[in-house]
Amino acid sequence: MNENVIKTLPKCPVEITLMLMGDKWKTLIIRDLLKETKRFGELKKSLTGISQKVLTQHLRSMEESGLVNRKVYAQIPPKVEYSLTEIGKSLSVVHDAMYKWGDEYKKMQPS
Repeated sequence: MNENVIKTLPKCPVEITLMLMGDKWKTLIIRDLLKETKRFGELKKSLTGISQKVLTQHLRSMEESGLVNRKVYAQIPPKVEYSLTEIGKSLSVVHDAMYKWGDEYKKMQPS
């Protein structure tokens, strides 16, 4: 994890979690990478509406925070894969709770 990230961590654990995955796109990136390692184009395709710039910014931020691994293969054309680190994978409990809550909320809504 980058030293700058450590220095700027809020005192509240909830704030830390929100800082690292509270953005819509970060949460959906985590959702996709929990399933499998993906290339940039695969992530962009699965995240309807995200721009290339925003996806790049989020992946860099998540890599800097220690949530995402970026693996570059020395080949032409260049191949880059993204996966979750062990810390990133530990967010599965947060993701699963959000999924369960969203599913229950959806069931409570009138038809």
